[in-house]
Amino acid sequence: MSKLTPVTILTGFLGSGKTTLLKRILNEQHGMKIAVIENEFGEENIDNEILVQDGREQIVQMSNGCICCTIRGDLVQALSGLLTRRDAGEIDFDRVVIETTGVANPGPVAQTFFMDEEIASRYLLDAVITLVDAKHAHLQLDKQEEAQRQVGFADAIFITKSDLVGKDDVADLRHRLLHMNPRAPIRTADFGETPIETIFDLRGFNLNEKLELDPEFLRADEHDHDHDHDHEHGEQCGADCGHDHDHDHDHDHDHDHDHGHHHGHGHDHHHHHHHTDRIASFVFRSDKPFHYGKLEEFLSGILAVYGEKLLRYKGVLYMEGVDRKVVFQGVHQLMGSDIGAKWDDETPGTKMVFIGVDLPRDAILKGLQNCLA
Repeated sequence: MSKLTPVTILTGFLGSGKTTLLKRILNEQHGMKIAVIENEFGEENIDNEILVQDGREQIVQMSNGCICCTIRGDLVQALSGLLTRRDAGEIDFDRVVIETTGVANPGPVAQTFFMDEEIASRYLLDAVITLVDAKHAHLQLDKQEEAQRQVGFADAIFITKSDLVGKDDVADLRHRLLHMNPRAPIRTADFGETPIETIFDLRGFNLNEKLELDPEFLRADEHDHDHDHDHEHGEQCGADCGHDHDHDHDHDHDHDHDHGHHHGHGHDHHHHHHHTDRIASFVFRSDKPFHYGKLEEFLSGILAVYGEKLLRYKGVLYMEGVDRKVVFQGVHQLMGSDIGAKWDDETPGTKMVFIGVDLPRDAILKGLQNCLA
């Protein structure tokens, strides 16, 4: 079977610099053959300076070997169409970037890669990248739930236009984003300047044992909520076994070298969160094992009731009677799980993170507590 083609979803607020980043991808000599899909949902094409096209031609070849394809229709059709043309030898690409419109919710785009069999058998959803405009971010986050969803969904967040605001403003924004999504590394990237390896091969959707959470978030979380957990294991989880949906990727081992350590820690004076965002995250941790039946029943109930409101969730679980880690993660109602490596010399323990809209945090934490053996 041919190797899966990795896909990156690029999302971000209007004016956050997605076009700048895309232009860089489409023009820079990085040696990769990238197909960019501009997913416009029938809107006017805001990026026509990139695309020079006669009405019929959807696919434009770039000078650096990349191709750009504008769709005003179905994403599945566009992805299949690219495969058909590649199989026929008309075009060549080894990865795909899907740019969503500024107001799009990345959820349905991500779900496509798990729901459609043809797409799932040829493409691998790598990560959702969200660009946040430093100057207008607070206003956009206050006013638009889509902007919040883009942050909650992200596997990596880039703050752009940070040169237009002060250092304290960037620190404040970073702090706000961190509480919405503690699992995405946050970096600044002005004028599309960021190393290409911070965008690709992040493997955000892999079922692996790295549940990287920002240490600063964990400290704040422990400080705020003493949910009778009298221990602190904010350390990273053990060996990365990288089992992913039964697909074999031999490069699951090399992307976790720097996840989650790009946050500035010098701003304790920003500890108070002035914004009550509807999208927020919380962590459940325990040294006691879960009872399999109880946990399964509880999680199915949570997904049935809150599936639409759950954006991303991920965990490494300690299950009763299982000598291996159990890893799980999901997008909305779609959840996958797998058996990971042995606990070996680590102390077994569960760590789960939930990111969602108006989730009943305390009820979920209490429910999970009740599923312990």
